[in-house]
Amino acid sequence: QVYVVFSEELKCWCRAVFQSVQCHAVRYQLRCFLVDYAKYGLVESDNIRVPVGVFTRLPYRAKKCSLYCTKPVTLHLDFCENTAKIGPAKRWDAAAIQHFRDLLK
Repeated sequence: QVYVVFSEELKCWCRAVFQSVQCHAVRYQLRCFLVDYAKYGLVESDNIRVPVGVFTRLPYRAKKCSLYCTKPVTLHLDFCENTAKIGPAKRWDAAAIQHFRDLLK
């Protein structure tokens, strides 16, 4: 489900898909993925609207994607045998993501 949210960071209204809800004292904040900017952000609950009409049919400017045939790997350490091997991982670690971003720059 796509909603329209006001992003304080971007200072504009944009479409978003919600990831999770966080409760802060008196108000709720929702973590969401801004589909037109390919960014994650926090939005307050009073800055959320339901999209109407043609706005719901506009194509997204950003799409989630992955690298073709590229799987995440990690370093597995065995302290008992004093060895280190590279093996498959379930997700990319922070160092690999940062290295990839540096390569893109």
